[in-house]
Amino acid sequence: MDFYSLQSLLLSLLLFISLFVFSTSLSKERKSKGFNLYPLLGILPDFVKNRNRFLEWSTDILSLSPTNTIVVHRPISIHEVVTANPLNLEYMLKTNFENYPKGDRFIFLLEDFLGKGIFNTDTHLWKIQRKTASFEFNTRSLRNFVIKNVREEIQSRLIPLLLKNAEDESNKAIDLQDLLERFAFDNVCKVAFNEDPACLSEDGKSGGEFMNAFKDAATLSAGRFMYAVPFLWPIKKMFNIGSEKRLRESIDIVHAFADEVVRARLDVKVENDENADLLSRFIASDENSAEFLRDIIISFILAGRDTTSTALSWFFWILSSRPDVEKNILDELKVIRKRNGKSKGDSYDLDELREMHYLHASISEAMRLYPPVPVNSKACLNDDVFPDGTIVGKGCFISLNLYAMGRMESVWGKNCREYVPSRWLENGIFRPENPFRFPIFHAGPRMCLGKEMAHIQMKSIAASVIERFEMDVLDKHTSPLYTLSLTLRMKHGLMVRVKERCDDQ
Repeated sequence: MDFYSLQSLLLSLLLFISLFVFSTSLSKERKSKGFNLYPLLGILPDFVKNRNRFLEWSTDILSLSPTNTIVVHRPISIHEVVTANPLNLEYMLKTNFENYPKGDRFIFLLEDFLGKGIFNTDTHLWKIQRKTASFEFNTRSLRNFVIKNVREEIQSRLIPLLLKNAEDESNKAIDLQDLLERFAFDNVCKVAFNEDPACLSEDGKSGGEFMNAFKDAATLSAGRFMYAVPFLWPIKKMFNIGSEKRLRESIDIVHAFADEVVRARLDVKVENDENADLLSRFIASDENSAEFLRDIIISFILAGRDTTSTALSWFFWILSSRPDVEKNILDELKVIRKRNGKSKGDSYDLDELREMHYLHASISEAMRLYPPVPVNSKACLNDDVFPDGTIVGKGCFISLNLYAMGRMESVWGKNCREYVPSRWLENGIFRPENPFRFPIFHAGPRMCLGKEMAHIQMKSIAASVIERFEMDVLDKHTSPLYTLSLTLRMKHGLMVRVKERCDDQ
């Protein structure tokens, strides 16, 4: 019997057992804080049933729990706690930080792709990278380098592409999410490597192999977390078949590109000046093992590749059905331009971006409802008890459901599922929220180092696009389907028709 026949037999046997147990245990079904538990299978049948609406399903269940926390059981003794309680998040991410690392399971699932990069390590390896990165991200020179690259990408590529489409008589719809992803990829590669893959070039083809391989590697790596039967992906990896074969091929392309850049850079001394990228800065800090540098840079590309583009995609989708919010943003931009003597289409500097309080609130509100990273995870090193009374055992896997947290009435009030930018404003000034209620950029010692740079990029893009163009989103009243990768990407993109905005608007 060949492998494929054996695999089919095993899957058929598993399905038969599942159906048998399910059909014979309905009368014995029991619930645990909202989840149905089935003998031997735990929540597996319901997980499979709701896999395509996992976030909505888990949100509904969490909202029924008085503490917004639930305990679940899966096959193969996987014990998990899912929480959307800010007190629990603060306890894990700050108060008892050392007891809740990413954990061996998380690191193992992503190690092929991310290696020992900052987002896939704990303890001393994380501390070494965090210390260097924290210093570099707080330098004015790196901030100026980011602003310069964002401005150039907007003015030389994004705006001309949108303008060309707006002037096209066919008025063909374009995928705005795709444009934003290519923008973000170009930008983060410049910041990380000082290499320009030119993915947002006019033909959209330059640098495509590296970008597409990176996207596939991230999506397929994240898919390992979603296997209903956890031991299937290691079998596929062992025999190099299916998704694991595609993942290996994608990772090979990404690593080959990154290795080549790192090797070339190690042979050239680059001063830590205004034009220094992250790679040069880490080399200057003597963290110069080629593999170590590759892993660090790949992690930073991952962090900057989809997060801002995902956030802006959902923001523009929401904005398409909220002309009142769009008008308020346009009014704010007019005031800023007039105050600073600017014309429509001029670039905004850092101080002007900081004046965009309503735009900041509008983007933050979109991220509250559609967080770029909807679920995060931790592992418990030693037996513990959460502030809400939930018992957490040693080795337990904890899911931090940020998507659900943005929809918890106990956290955001009765209008928690409504888009209300004003909730972020106090006398017209943007008021930051407690990071444990709004952990979009994580919180505690692992708070995202690129938070300010993400806001610079998102506000720069949003302001430049909104003041120049009207975005007619197709199916604006239908919530887009999403793909659960490492970020909350729209499954079929964001199709829009672009129209140049009149001068008097």
